[in-house]
Amino acid sequence: MSSLRNAIPRRTHKERAQPRERKKFGLLEKHKDYVLRARAFHQKEDTLRRLRDKAASKNPDEFYFKMVNTRMVDGIHRPKSEANKYTPEQLMLMKTQDIGYVLQKVQSEKKKIERLNSALHTLDHQPENKHVYYAEDREEAKEIQSRQFEKRDSLASVKVPGRIKKKIAASYRELEARQKRVQDLEKLYSDMALQKELQKSGRKRKLREDEIVQPTTRPVYKWRAERKR
Repeated sequence: MSSLRNAIPRRTHKERAQPRERKKFGLLEKHKDYVLRARAFHQKEDTLRRLRDKAASKNPDEFYFKMVNTRMVDGIHRPKSEANKYTPEQLMLMKTQDIGYVLQKVQSEKKKIERLNSALHTLDHQPENKHVYYAEDREEAKEIQSRQFEKRDSLASVKVPGRIKKKIAASYRELEARQKRVQDLEKLYSDMALQKELQKSGRKRKLREDEIVQPTTRPVYKWRAERKR
């Protein structure tokens, strides 16, 4: 009987919409909306209950280091500023290590560029086997020369497979990207070196545009001459 009961088409009962006289109250809440609202409400209740239990079971004599390293600002715990956490000597050492790392990356990228250049140069310009021909007269020399030209043209007309062309194009794109990376790293290295020099002791000032001999977009500094003891 159950199979026959399921075989009979039955009407699908849908939730009613908001009546016309109650349109001013907005959309009528459906069951799925109620489920979402109830789930969010119970989640907030559970969170508040856990916070109450945590506050009730807190040890008043408990100590942790944030009690010393923070301060209350407008009712909110703010961590202390760590701007002067390191000494000037420690900052100089860290900048030196950073500059060394950037310089190492520049040298590594340049070596990879050299290898790519050599590989691409080998693919573009295949070395030809040198063979010396001896001719008895001018006509034989012209004939040998014409044969060499025909052989060279036949080699040039050989079609390169598509996969090799794709690899060559990818190598050129990689070469261009690495060259751009080297330029960015060199600029970063020069900026870090300038910042490191500016942290050293000694009186210095930034030159004006009319004082710079060679115009440049980068700032130029001049150190005052000091008498050495």
